[in-house]
Amino acid sequence: MQLTDADHVAIRSVIEQQLQAFQDNNAEKAFSFASPGIQAQFGTADQFMAMVESSYPPVYRPRSVIFEAVAWLEGKVTQPVVLMGPNGQLFMALYMMQPHPNHQWRINGCFLSQIRARDE
Repeated sequence: MQLTDADHVAIRSVIEQQLQAFQDNNAEKAFSFASPGIQAQFGTADQFMAMVESSYPPVYRPRSVIFEAVAWLEGKVTQPVVLMGPNGQLFMALYMMQPHPNHQWRINGCFLSQIRARDE
């Protein structure tokens, strides 16, 4: 699968819109950017929002967001994003993306790991 410029724009837009929905406490909108599989896993927007709030604070309330180049990991389109969490710690979020018709993309998971200084 070859990614177009429109795909790159759409991927970033989906993530930005979901992050904004988290900021706005808009569970329904945030949930709408998740893939059908993620939606089925959590069942409701409120359950999804509660999980993100408790397990992914840097995603739920980032202080800053830096998008890196889209990558392929294990055959899947992945958008790396550096997030500064609410407490100032840095995290790498790997957004696994799922294509849908007409350059539509949905988030099919997010892996989060803390970025540690070399001397830690």
